[in-house]
Amino acid sequence: MDRLRVVKIGGNVIDSPESLLALLQRFASMEGPKVLVHGGGKLATELSGRLGIVPQMVDGRRITSEQDLEVVTMVYAGLINKRMTALLQSMGCNAIGMSGADGNVILAHRRPVREVDFGLVGDVRQVNGPLLQSLLKQGISPVLCAITHDGAGQLLNTNADTIAAEVAVALSGLFDVELIYCFEKKGVMRDAENGDSVIARLSPALYTELRSTGAIHSGMIPKLDNCFAALERGVGRVVITDGETIGGEHTHGTIITTEGDDSH
Repeated sequence: MDRLRVVKIGGNVIDSPESLLALLQRFASMEGPKVLVHGGGKLATELSGRLGIVPQMVDGRRITSEQDLEVVTMVYAGLINKRMTALLQSMGCNAIGMSGADGNVILAHRRPVREVDFGLVGDVRQVNGPLLQSLLKQGISPVLCAITHDGAGQLLNTNADTIAAEVAVALSGLFDVELIYCFEKKGVMRDAENGDSVIARLSPALYTELRSTGAIHSGMIPKLDNCFAALERGVGRVVITDGETIGGEHTHGTIITTEGDDSH
């Protein structure tokens, strides 16, 4: 079975032109099939501010009004997605930028209202694995943004970490999948202020412990929830890293594992 790497980038990596360029160069240098998934929340927040729109966040997830959806669609599916696609083309990586509506690649449904009404936020219902497989077999690397659709004409804002996990799961029966989350830190930290406190392996038990003490909080919680869920649903390997090693044979950072706890 061919190896496939699904790489999700976000955080300050996207906000820094130098960091983004370096990471895209490493992505382009990867041999074999690969998929890129990206967020872009900070740029969306900046544009919202210019337009007088104040974004609301709950546990690292954006509440999306109709105005917010217009902004994130412009930023995610427009500027960021096409900029990355163009840069990858310049590096010799034949890429295609896509939202969930393009090729019906990601169907979602609006998140039900429970404790929080997230507005026009979508939870992934189905990933078009055969379409992605067809593109990958042609040597084309999909670049997926955080905009999905419901099949009835409504665009939805969907967490990019979730999209990466769902894409990895959908392709896990067709490839040997490694899911890589890249952001500005070298991995999951025991102490966010100490760059040397990277956890080599993170098990469910250690995750629960660090979450209870507040060492892991906010946006890292949904990211890690997606990591563990992906492993349980067939993804072969999940790593969280700063992306400096993604072009090599092995990616270094925090390996997410459903077994044991040897990271103390």
